[in-house]
Amino acid sequence: MANTSATLDKKTLLWMYETMVVIRKFEESSKREADAGKLRGMHSSIGQEAVPTGISAHLRDDDYALGTHRSHHHCIAKGVDLNEMMAELLGKATGTNKGKGGTMHIADINKGMLGANGVVGSNIPVAVGAALSAKVKGNDSVSVVYFGDGAANQGSLHEAMNLASIWKLPVIFVCENNRYAESTPFEYSVAGESVAKRAEGYAMPGVEADGQSVLEMWEVGKEAIRRARAGEGPTLIEAMTYRYHGHFGADDPLNYRTQEEEDYYEARDCVEQLKNHILDTGKATEEELASLDEKAGVSVSAATKFADESPFPLPEELTTDVYVNV
Repeated sequence: MANTSATLDKKTLLWMYETMVVIRKFEESSKREADAGKLRGMHSSIGQEAVPTGISAHLRDDDYALGTHRSHHHCIAKGVDLNEMMAELLGKATGTNKGKGGTMHIADINKGMLGANGVVGSNIPVAVGAALSAKVKGNDSVSVVYFGDGAANQGSLHEAMNLASIWKLPVIFVCENNRYAESTPFEYSVAGESVAKRAEGYAMPGVEADGQSVLEMWEVGKEAIRRARAGEGPTLIEAMTYRYHGHFGADDPLNYRTQEEEDYYEARDCVEQLKNHILDTGKATEEELASLDEKAGVSVSAATKFADESPFPLPEELTTDVYVNV
């Protein structure tokens, strides 16, 4: 990634480092809250921090992002407030969705985060709709949708890619291939052992990227978003990544993968890779990075305290926000 190293300035590098550290610490705190029985439905994104961070470095608040059931990293990278996120996880009234959505339905329209989604693949057509709205309005906003290798086999993806290509919509399809759809190995369920190659059938670029490298994600994201803003249409990115923890909290015994495999991916940890790059290139010092680590820890601790101390929604809130008054 020599070109990336030469292009990226210190500000961007440190933003990406801090963002990934915040995600990591947020997920660790969320896991502790889940282990304490304060929330249910915890799908950790530890290990996958680089994917949305590299892409979001090019996004604005008026760009759209849509996530999955494993989506805390997408939300944080897009700028959603940590306090409101943690409160939403705990079902508190101060959450992004007033405590009614929980961990799999975080949304913040002001930040362009149109929502995490617990239904596999259902976010993909919505992202295409958001991209269509940008084209109709004549602005240069783009839409980014994240999905897993399991969702790559949903019909909704293929319908969405076909329509996006025909109309040259500004949408970026990002497959976070963490190798397991819950517990099903990628090689067992995806014909041809590649999601990126499917792009050829829809006349759009298909790029396989190292999802453990935020520098590479920054690079491929830059080109895909440039194309989208320029009216050149969609791109499919397959980010090869890895989730360190089980599909769903402590209930996953992880007996479908080996210790050797886990060790291999953890040895290529995305946070450590970027840290080493920054230090090796002299873009920042150990002290500067340590300061960002501390800042991230303080922010996440404050968010956890805020959520713990926030009230639950009142019973009468159950029937509000069901319909939109027009």
